[in-house]
Parts: sequence; C-alpha cells; structure tokens
Amino acid sequence: MRGRHDLRLLAPAVSAWSAAWIATNAPDAGLPTWVTPITAWGVAGVALGVLLVLRVGGRGSTAVRIHAGAPVLVRSAAALLLAASAAGMVTASAWGSLERRAPEAVAAAASGREEVVASVRLESAPRPASAAPWSGEPRVRAAATLLALTTDGAPTEVGRIRVDLSLPADEHPLGFGSTVVVEGRLAELPPSSRAAFRLSASRILDTGQAPPWLAWTHPLREGLAEASARLGGDGGALVPGLAIGDTSRVSDDLRAAMTTASLTHLTAVSGANCAIITAAAFWVAGLAGLPRAGRVVAALVALTGFVALVTPEASVVRASAMALVVLTACATARAAGGMPALGLAVVALLALDPWYAGDAGFALSVCATAGLVLLSGPLATVLARWVPRPLATVVAIPLAAQLACQPVLILLEPVIPVYGVPANLLAAPAAPIATMAGLLGCLVLPVLPSVGLAALQVAWVPAAWIALLARGVERMPFTGVPWPPDVGGAMLAAAAIGAGLVLALGAGRPVTRARRALRRAAAVALCMSVGIPLGLATGPPILASASRPADWDVWQCDVGQGDAVLVRSEDAVMLVDAGPDPDALAGCLAVAGVDRIQLLVLTHWDADHVTGTAALAGKVDDVLHGPLDGTRSARALEPLVDGGATHAEVVAGAHGTLGAAAWRVVWPRPDAAPGNDASVVLHLVTPDFGALFLGDLGREAQDAMRRATAVGRVDLVKVAHHGSADQSADLYGELGASVGLIGVGAENGYGHPTASLLEALDGAATAPVRSDTSGAAALRAVPGGFELWIERGVGVAGAP
Repeated sequence: MRGRHDLRLLAPAVSAWSAAWIATNAPDAGLPTWVTPITAWGVAGVALGVLLVLRVGGRGSTAVRIHAGAPVLVRSAAALLLAASAAGMVTASAWGSLERRAPEAVAAAASGREEVVASVRLESAPRPASAAPWSGEPRVRAAATLLALTTDGAPTEVGRIRVDLSLPADEHPLGFGSTVVVEGRLAELPPSSRAAFRLSASRILDTGQAPPWLAWTHPLREGLAEASARLGGDGGALVPGLAIGDTSRVSDDLRAAMTTASLTHLTAVSGANCAIITAAAFWVAGLAGLPRAGRVVAALVALTGFVALVTPEASVVRASAMALVVLTACATARAAGGMPALGLAVVALLALDPWYAGDAGFALSVCATAGLVLLSGPLATVLARWVPRPLATVVAIPLAAQLACQPVLILLEPVIPVYGVPANLLAAPAAPIATMAGLLGCLVLPVLPSVGLAALQVAWVPAAWIALLARGVERMPFTGVPWPPDVGGAMLAAAAIGAGLVLALGAGRPVTRARRALRRAAAVALCMSVGIPLGLATGPPILASASRPADWDVWQCDVGQGDAVLVRSEDAVMLVDAGPDPDALAGCLAVAGVDRIQLLVLTHWDADHVTGTAALAGKVDDVLHGPLDGTRSARALEPLVDGGATHAEVVAGAHGTLGAAAWRVVWPRPDAAPGNDASVVLHLVTPDFGALFLGDLGREAQDAMRRATAVGRVDLVKVAHHGSADQSADLYGELGASVGLIGVGAENGYGHPTASLLEALDGAATAPVRSDTSGAAALRAVPGGFELWIERGVGVAGAP
C-alpha cells in the first residue's frame, strides 16, 4: 500500500458510529428499528463516495487505485459491503443490549415508590457529586453493575444491569471493582443512556473488596490522593489528575479555569498517557534483551495494569484498543498506520458497547487522535513557511487536536476558546513530566514512601505551572467567542474549519482552474460559516449591552433557576445570592459593568443560590450569610475567603450601610437551623426606594417574620423561592411593592412561578419581573416607581 494515510476503514467507522448512535436513540424518538441500518448504510455510502472523490487522481497516494471501471466498481462494492457489515454488527449488538437492559423484576422495582436493597459492583472509581439538596449530605457517584435485587425480603439475581449509582460518601473508601450493598430507590433511564437505571442510595448496608486483580489499585489511588493533598495548592490538586485521571480534589473554580484555558484534557487519561506507558514498557523490555514478542507482551501487561489503575473511562478504552491493534501489528511484524488502527478500534468498541457513540469523552478522544494523525503534518508544513520547522511542528500538534475536536466541543459548550492553542503550547512540556513523575510516585509510595513523595514533589512543579496558566488565562479579557449551540453550531464550526484548511493547505501549490474555483468556494464558505454565527451569537448581547441603562439601581441577573440580584448605591455594589452557574453570573457582571462587589449576601446554602460564588473569587470585600451548613457552606465560602473576602454570620438585628443606603437583617432568628426557612432576609432603604429580599423563605416563616418585625411598605420585593406556592399572600399585601423580582429558569420542571403566587402579586398590585421571560432586568428608581429595562424588550414599571 502506497500513500501517507490509509483511509479504507474510515467508511466502516463512520457507518458503525452512525448505526450505534441511531440504534441507541431511536427508541426515545419512537423510530422503527429498520431505520437504523438503512440510515447507517446510507451514511457509509456517502462517506465512501466522499473518500473516492477526494482520493481519485492523487499521485501515489490513493488507497483505491483507479485503473479501469470494473476494478473501481468491485473495490467500491467491497468497501460498501464492509461498511454495511460494520453497521449491521453494531446494530445487532445495540438491539441485543436494549432487549436485555431492563428485566421485568428490575423495571417493576423502579416503577414502585418503595426502597429496595441492591447489590452492585462499581465499574469506575467514585467521584464527588452534588450534595443531597434535602440534607447537604456529601455524596459520590459511580458507574456500576446491578448484580442482585431484594424486594419483599426475597433476593433475585438480575444478571448484569448497568446503573448510575449515587450514594453517601462512606468513611470506608470504595474503588473500581468493589461490591456494595445499598438501600435506595431505582428509576428507569431512557434507552439513550448507557445506564439502564439510576440507583439513589439512602444508606450503605455492606461493602466488599474488589477481586485481587483490581484490589491492588485501591491503596495506590488512596495513597496518591493523601500524599498529593499534603503538597498543597492547585498543583497538589492537579497531580492525581495528571498522573491517573483522579480529579476528585480539583475545586470547581480551578476546573472552570482549566475549561476556559482548554486544558481539561490534561487531567483526563488519554491516548497520550497510554502511548507513554506502552512505549516505556516496550523500551524497558528491549533493554532487558527480550525478543519482539516478549516486548509486546510486556507492553500489553503494562497497559492492562495502567487501565485498571486509572479505571476504564471512554478515552482510556479507546486509546487502549488502538494500542492493542498497534501491538498486534508489532507482534506480527506488520505495519499499522494510525488511521487503520483508529478505525478498527472504533468499530470494535462500538460493537462491544454501542453507547460509546453518544459519549463526549469517546468522541473527543477519537477526533483528537484523527486530527493528530491527519492534520499535524500538513499544518506543520504550512506553518514552516513562516517559522522554523521545529517550532512549526510544536504548534501544529495542539492546533490539529483543537481543530478536530472543536465541533464536538461546540456541542458541550458553544464557545470558541481564544487562548486554547497558546495555553496548550505552554503546558505541553510540563504535562508529560507531571504525568510520569506522578505515576512513578503513585507506584513507589507504598514501597519507598520517601522516594515516592520526592517524585510527587517533582510532579507538583509542572502541575502548579499548568494551574498557573489556567488561572492566568481565566483572568485575561475576551477568553472566548460566543457560537451558536447544538448540532447547527457544530456543523457551522466544521464547515469553517474545513474551508479554512482548504485555503491554508492549498496555499503555495500550483494554481489550476479547478483549484482556483475550490479556493473561491472555500473562501465564501469560510466567510459565511464564521460571519453568520458570530453575528447571531454576538449581535443580540452587543445590542443589549449597548442599550442597557448606565445608571441602574437594581439588576436582576438571568442565571436560570436561581437568584442573583445586584443593588448599587453611589459607588458601592451589593449582590444578593450568586445563582447556580458561575459562567452565567460572570456574564451578568460583565454586562452590568460590575467588577467589584463590596457586599455579598448569601441567603442560604442551596446550590441555586451559592454555586456561582466560584466566579467571584477575588472580587468581594465582605460576605453576610446565615447559619453555616457544614460541607455546603464551606464549599461556597472557600473561593471567596481564598480571594480575600471576610465573612460573618448574621441574624435579625444586624445592620450596616451600602453607599448612601442602609440595610438591616430582619430574619433569621438566633440559633435557627440551616435551610430555606433560615434564609437571610434583608431590608434595604435607599434615598429613592425601599426593597426586601426574601431568599427562599416559606409561608410559615414569612408569617412568623411578619408578626415579629414590622417591615412596612417597600417599593421592590425579591419574591421568595422562585415563585413557589409556599407563600404568604398577607405578607405581599402588606409590603405593597410596585415590582416583584422572580429569579426563575425557563421550563424549570417545578411549575415556578406558580399561579397562586402570581395571583398574590396581582392582589398586592405588584408587577412581576421574571427572568425566564424577560432575561436580565435593570431598574432605575424614578418618581412614582421604576424605569425598567429588560433583556428581551423595554418597559416601565411604576407605582399602582
């Protein structure tokens, strides 16, 4: 075979991927089963046709050589048959799995409301999850296999059913392969989910050890986590992730910074890690004088142990499968190019587990590998025209991976990172050092603790550098370009990248009429695929920002189902609650023109009020809050305190000033237990208006507050609990506010704001301003009421 890239397995891989995705999503869409193979084979035919068109006429680089009509037809038919076979194999696997995924006994248990006793085996290492909203109890999540189910006192073997397990964080650490018996509730998940059921455990009844071939990994992972915790700082948090993919100690704000800088892939075990392990094992075996077969076996053993240590995530499984193909080729003394190995790995893995087709990690891993194989060389050649060849090669590697992954990244977050490639260039020398030193420390710690700790200290230096890069990028202006979301945005990104590559890779080549026409078409496509999305994504925010009032007094952020309200008096700014999304809060502050917050009030510790504090690190002077709530309050306050803020717990009677305004706390009572009814209720009086912020106070607490404290009439009220039905109409009647702010998410699933609340506001002559319908809202006090600006229109709210 001549040619730089053998793409004959491209069509089968595309066909298999299409078949797997359609088969696992067709039941949710109500599509008949015959749609899957027909669509997949059609996609395979299109892929094959595109491949033939691109390859015909190439000089010495064709995978399908065209000598006469008959051979082309024969080869094309064979290729199409191979693609159809791949689609059929994956489809059969998916249908069989769907038939077995929900046995009658398990489905019946999930349809009931009673708790069941379940025995499960963990298929991944447990990772920290959101605390239980009703108790604040720390929890962990893991992929698991349901082995047995006990209902009505009778245990039932159920085979192997995949479940998404959520359970309390137990003092006895669990790991990959451990068994655990829990009591909890089952809920059936849609067919598009890899897990057939969600198992939410209320308590752990018993735990069991993993089998010996997996149990050896647990003390290694635990020892690495404990030792890296002693290293301290962001570097200590990143070392386990860089070494074995354990990101459990990475804080939310550091994770957000890594995402902004496009560096999160460094803490996810990928093909690069697997390549390092197999190459090192192959080299060591060679030094020991082993023959080719022995070196391959040594590399395979090292790879298997590494996969067990890091747990089989999607990217790890893909990289391992590809490495296995390459090792097999080495054992048989046959060349295995990157693309054939990748194509074979994709088809094999999708046949074993069709749900990989919808796994973002798997997609990113495949795209990054394909980008490196296909694009890094040509891009290096293009860049070498302007910079030295070694530098061009270094730049081309992260650029190729970024370009190949960007359409998938758009599906996850519709933003084009501005500093992703430079950040990866600066991090590239540090990542392998941190990975190898961290892995060495992990393996040596149980035997030679001092040597292992020394290795981790070496790993800490490059890890701290990577964290410093992420923090620096996060603080830079204009970190990302907004882009249209969903499939349309991904297709536009793919079109822009493809057109850009045509122009870049075609530069400097002899100009023919066909190439000139192709370049013109690519230029038009590039302008349209970039200009239209940028206009759609940036136009409305720019117009909204340009039209917003510069002298607002109150600004309600649109943060979804949550609260975040800004108040400004003279040059001082107060923020009441931080919402559920740091990115949404950061965007609101930017549009409102706020870069410093003198006073932050956290009414209580529910995630929809405090998770956004990750966006406020280093921007807050003082924090007021209600009774502390253990882990939840510590998690919310940590980024603020680390950024230099002071905090104080307040109860009714606390008071202070904000610019020309005065504030006082009217609730909660002393010794109140944390929760909605212990929300900090703040009464604010400015020279122009009065306002009351009710947090998530329920009706009984509202009435108790009303009886205990005479607030009087106000001009503005922040409606409690996003407009739930648990409200005191008497309180709103006494307040008589002109405007009621409701922080609520569109299609929130709770029915907020409820009809009863809206009726109560109407009875009090209070005009509701809802973030789900109006977006962000800015109010400026004017005689007789407020001038109101809303993101999706302009209006005036005045006194009744």
